[in-house]
Amino acid sequence: MAIIDTEAALHVAHRDNHTHRDVNGGWLRPAVFGAMDGLVSNLALMTGVAGGTAGRETVVVAGLAGLAAGAFSMAAGEYTSVASQRELVEAELEVERHELRKHPKDEEKELAALYEARGVEPKLAREVARQLSHDPEQALEIHAREELGIDPGELPSPAVAAVSSFGAFALGALLPVLPYLLGASTLWPAVLVALLGLFACGGLVAKVTARSWWFSGLRQLALGGAAAGVTYALGTLFGAAV
Repeated sequence: MAIIDTEAALHVAHRDNHTHRDVNGGWLRPAVFGAMDGLVSNLALMTGVAGGTAGRETVVVAGLAGLAAGAFSMAAGEYTSVASQRELVEAELEVERHELRKHPKDEEKELAALYEARGVEPKLAREVARQLSHDPEQALEIHAREELGIDPGELPSPAVAAVSSFGAFALGALLPVLPYLLGASTLWPAVLVALLGLFACGGLVAKVTARSWWFSGLRQLALGGAAAGVTYALGTLFGAAV
């Protein structure tokens, strides 16, 4: 009885510690990319404008315009990109569905050959392929995973990608504008808030990527700071030239 209880406890511990992150949801990449892009691009835009000796109102208008234009652009781009990818995958799935209807035996042999190539004994591979091929939808799912590397039931959503990208970009782009909206009259509070936001975003991303929070945060901080520094220098240079 003690042995059975120990094995059951080990099974539960393995199950609880062997969960995986959701890597197919379609929201994480556009959300992360949108937030980072919103922060970096709007910070760079505002520092460039401020470097050209523009007044407070001009910098605020530039920041708000950058927020609106970037958020809509990101959402449209993500929707089109993900929709195109999904349509391509669905077209390939339709090809596979057609082959399963017209040439079921050939597809069954193909599946058995895939399992054999992975080390399954030939007789067992043929039997597994035969049983899996009984249900056409199950057969399609198996072939899609084995041949195309996709799960037909977990295709990314264009709408989810667009909304995630829009919201994340707008939130990120708002951070450098926020100090101005709260009464700041110089650029440096906006730079400080944006750089802190970049570090925080990097740290949050580390929670879902298993990267150390300080490394991810410092990496985003360095990239955003470099972009802001370069655009400020260019704005100063062009402003002086004008």
